[in-house]
Amino acid sequence: MDSVLTPALALIAWTFVIAAWMYATRIPAMRKARINPAKMKEKSELDVLPRPVRQIAENYNHLHEQPVVFYALVFYSHLAGNTGAWMIGLAWVYVAARIAHSLVQCTTNFIPLRFFIFIGASLALVAMTAINVAALMV
Repeated sequence: MDSVLTPALALIAWTFVIAAWMYATRIPAMRKARINPAKMKEKSELDVLPRPVRQIAENYNHLHEQPVVFYALVFYSHLAGNTGAWMIGLAWVYVAARIAHSLVQCTTNFIPLRFFIFIGASLALVAMTAINVAALMV
């Protein structure tokens, strides 16, 4: 558990948890709405699905946006040898924040709380970046 790569693996695993949750809710909702995926022409046809079902799908999409920067930072840190306690701690903070963000978005979707969590995760990425940049300068 002392590898900077372990938090990346944890976030990858979490992404698959959200994918399973998404399909477990979306497929039954599509059947109930009589949406035939083979006949769909636009993604907007899914707008008729219940909001809670769409929130989970939106979160799944979000897990493929900003976390890409996290994965790049983690792998860069590993390859550059920037794998100290601060880097590992910040990586875990980021993963915890993304999991919290998912849970909020997929349940209550309280936007002010989601935003606060997102900012915290973003600051962890900024700090990870700063550590890597500083290491280049010594």
